[in-house]
Amino acid sequence: MNPTNIEFLNLNREKVIRDPVHNYIHIRQKIIRNLIDTPEFQRLRRIKQLGTTSFTFPGAEHSRFTHSLGVFEITQTICDNFEQNYKSSSSQDGLWDDSNRLVALCAALLHDVGHGAFSHIFEDIFHTDHEKITGQIITDPTTQINQVLSEIDPKFPAEVASIIDHTHPNQQIVQMISSQIDADRMDYLLRDAYFTGTDYGLFDLTRILRVMLPYEDGIAFLSNGMHAVEDYIVSRFQMYQQVYFHPASRGMEAVLILLLRRCQYLYQHEQLTKDFSPELLIPFFEGTFTLQDYLNLDDQVISTYLIYWRSHSDPILCDLVNRFLDRNPLKSVQYHHSQNDLIQKLSELIEEAGYNLKYFTLKNFSKDLPYDAYHPNAKNPQTQIEIMLPNGNLKELSEQSPLVKAIAGKFQIDHRFFFPREFLRRDEFMAKTNLTNSKKIAIFEEFQRIIQLF
Repeated sequence: MNPTNIEFLNLNREKVIRDPVHNYIHIRQKIIRNLIDTPEFQRLRRIKQLGTTSFTFPGAEHSRFTHSLGVFEITQTICDNFEQNYKSSSSQDGLWDDSNRLVALCAALLHDVGHGAFSHIFEDIFHTDHEKITGQIITDPTTQINQVLSEIDPKFPAEVASIIDHTHPNQQIVQMISSQIDADRMDYLLRDAYFTGTDYGLFDLTRILRVMLPYEDGIAFLSNGMHAVEDYIVSRFQMYQQVYFHPASRGMEAVLILLLRRCQYLYQHEQLTKDFSPELLIPFFEGTFTLQDYLNLDDQVISTYLIYWRSHSDPILCDLVNRFLDRNPLKSVQYHHSQNDLIQKLSELIEEAGYNLKYFTLKNFSKDLPYDAYHPNAKNPQTQIEIMLPNGNLKELSEQSPLVKAIAGKFQIDHRFFFPREFLRRDEFMAKTNLTNSKKIAIFEEFQRIIQLF
C-alpha cells in the first residue's frame, strides 16, 4: 500500500462512540468504520469478555466487541504519541513511520475476532484456537472483513494477520498489540476492573502511554515512568488472583464444560431427539466444522440450547443444565500433586454416592505469569519490557525494579478439583442422594473429614 494514498481513506468527519473506560472511541478512517459494521465483528457483541465471571461479579456483562474498540483506541493513542514525538526522519533511525498506522489499527480492532462462544471455555471443549481462527477470518476471501481489508490492497489482509500471529517484521507494531504490556492487556485490565466493580486492575494508563517510545527493535519505556509500569504489573497480578482465578466463576465454567461434554456423548450415541438436537453445535460434536459454522455460534446460541435441554429426559444433562441456569456452581478444593491420593478418596466417595465422575467432577488448573524476563530458548519466549535510561541505554525491567524482580518468572498456578456443591451442605446432600440415611451420613461425614486435610 502506498502511504501517500492514506489520506483519502479518512472520514469527512470524525465519528465517536461513548465508552465508560476511555470516554470516547474516535473513528477517523472509513476502513475502521466499515470493519466495525461487518457481521464478523458485530458477532463480538454476543460474546462476553469474561465468560462465566458475571455469575460472580454481576456487572461483568461486557463483550468482546467493546474490548476490541478499547484496544483500537489505545493503539490509536500510541500512534498519535509516536507521530507527534518520535516521528521517523530516515529508514535507519528506528523511530515511528506513520505509514504503519493503518495496519496497526486494523490489527488492534480485529485481534479478538476469532473468539468462540464463551471464549476460552469453547476452546477447551472443542480444541479450537481463537488466534488461528482470527487469522482465517481476516484472510478468507468469503468474509466481509477480508473484503473490506482487500479494498486497501489485496495483500493487506495477510499483513494484518501477520501482526496478530507475531510474524510481521516490524516489532513496534507487533508489540503494540501483543507483548507483556500492550494495548490488549491494558484495555482488558481497566475494562474488567470497571465492570467487575473492583479496583485491583487500575493503573495510570495516561502515564504509561506518555512514557512509551519506539526504538529499532520494538517499544521501550522512559525510566521516569517506571513506577507506572510497576503499578501495571502489580494490577495484573492482583486481577488474576482476585477475579480471573475466582473459584465460583471457575465452578460455573466447570458445569458448562461438563454439560457440553454430556450433550456431545448423547449426540454420538443417538440419544438426542430432533426436538433437542443442537443443529449449530453438531459440526463441532463431529469435528467437521467450517469457518461459517464457527461464526454461527455465540454465547446466546448456546444459552438458547440450554433452555431446551433443561427439560431433557437424560437426568445427567438435565441436572447439569439446571445447575448452570440457576447458578449452582461446582465447589472446589485447591490441591497440590502430592495430594492426589486424597483427591482419589474424594472421587470414590462421590461415586459411592451415585454420581457419574465423568460428568460431576473435574480437575482443572489456571496459571498466569505476571511478568517474565526474556528467555530466548524457552518454548514461547516473552518479549521483555525495556526501560530506557537517561543515557539512552536499555535495561530489562526486573533489573531496574526490585518489586518486579520479586515476582518475575513466578507462575501463579491454581490446581482445583471440582465436585457437586451438596457434598458441603448436609441437608442438600441428604435430600439429593438416593441412599439409606445411614449410608448418606457415613459418606458425607467422611467427605468432610478428608476435605479438612487440604
